[in-house]
Amino acid sequence: MKILITGTSRGIGKAIAKKFLQEGHEVYGMDLLPSSIEHPNYIHFIHDVREADYPEIMGLEAVINNAGVSNEGESDIETNALGTIRLSEHYLKANSPKVFLNIASASARNGSEFPYYVASKAAVVAYTKNLASRIASYGGIANTISPGGVLTESNNRVLLDEKKKEEAIGESLLGKWAKVEEIAEWAYFLVTKNKSMTGEDILIDNGEILKSNFVW
Repeated sequence: MKILITGTSRGIGKAIAKKFLQEGHEVYGMDLLPSSIEHPNYIHFIHDVREADYPEIMGLEAVINNAGVSNEGESDIETNALGTIRLSEHYLKANSPKVFLNIASASARNGSEFPYYVASKAAVVAYTKNLASRIASYGGIANTISPGGVLTESNNRVLLDEKKKEEAIGESLLGKWAKVEEIAEWAYFLVTKNKSMTGEDILIDNGEILKSNFVW
């Protein structure tokens, strides 16, 4: 499968890209940062998802929109929501990929985070439902994943503070946060194995939704 993944230089996006590469797929990555992946089946584009002059990729079969920012005010809307929409619509017209997977957030359900970030991720969930309804005519599938707490460097403000870390992880019923590799496994299943679910949002939050207190 030929797949485009945004935000691949670190965190969840990098883990997803590595999972697809390990399984023998051809991966195109897009990020503002240089590549941190070396693999013969990986091609990296340094590109802002907000900018419309996207690179041409022939025969693209799947798109995973993962690139995002948090607590940057209106930039959260521009990158997370509008970036996802613009990129998806571009490659939809250019290639008609059969699968779209957009990374949202548990915050889209519980509202427990920064205001623009929450709104941006809720928009991603709603947009994906709209996209699913439009691509179903040719058998296309579109879904979202909404992670809760994930062990990534973008959460170091909490993870490197033992008091905040204990409080934040205590908000999950299972007493832990997800590893990026866990999110990658879900992404791989939804893109390569799932044939019958579309327009849905998968919450992966270790039970945080049942508490929903935001710690920062």
